Formats: sequence, structure tokens, C-alpha cells
Amino acid sequence: MDELKKTIFYEMLGLAGRVFIVVKHSPEVMIGTRGFTEEEIKNGIVLVFNGKMNFSWGDRGISTSLVFGSTSQKCFIPAGDIMVIYSPELNAQFMTSPLAREDELDPKENSAAEEAERRGNASDNSKVVKVDFQKKRSRIPKQ
Repeated sequence: MDELKKTIFYEMLGLAGRVFIVVKHSPEVMIGTRGFTEEEIKNGIVLVFNGKMNFSWGDRGISTSLVFGSTSQKCFIPAGDIMVIYSPELNAQFMTSPLAREDELDPKENSAAEEAERRGNASDNSKVVKVDFQKKRSRIPKQ
């Protein structure tokens, strides 16, 4: 998944000249001495990158210096903590579901979901939606 994020990031950057990412709060994310505000801890932080910036996307994520106000901050953003990559100019976005850390999981909620899945009964878990993405066959007759 990290390679896919990297590819999409660079494709959007090449096409639009800038790209936005939404990064979730985690202990691995380093935003210099600034850190995350209370709102950013809940909702994530939006960061903007452009082709003129000095950054590198290595094996684990993005290393760069970003300016907040008038202060430059050394930053590291692990690829796994990037939730959204988007470009307003392209009207495009790529979104992944944030994986909950094990310490955030509710064992009662997880066991109910697992039991409903085992029985094949989603009605026990109102958060589960089943979608059939199978391609419909064309009804247009061949000529």
C-alpha cells in the first residue's frame, strides 16, 4: 500500500505541481517541535507539497523540512500514517482507511463483528455494509 501511495503522490505532483496529504496523528509522525494541535490529533493534519520543495520519499515515508508560520520544522511522515492524498487542481483524491492501533480497539466490538462475520449475518453488526462490485453483463445485442 505504501508504494501505491508513493506512486499516486508523485503522479499528482507531476500533473498538478502540488499535492495535499492528510496525516493522522501517531507517535511515528514527527512535525518538528511544533507537534499536533488538539484538533489535528482528532482529525489529522493537512500538509502541502510542491515540486520546488526539498523532500525525499524513502522506504518508510517522507523526510522534509516544512515551514509553519515563520519557523522551519524538520518532519518525517511515515507512509502508513498518510490517510488521504489529493489535488484540488485535478479534482482527484486517494483515500485509505486509517488502521486503528491495537490499544484503541474495543475487544467487545471486535468480537461481535467477528462473530457476525463467522455466521454470515451482518445484521448483528450495523457498521458492516456488503457491496457487490461484480460487473453487469451488457444487454446490448451484438450486431
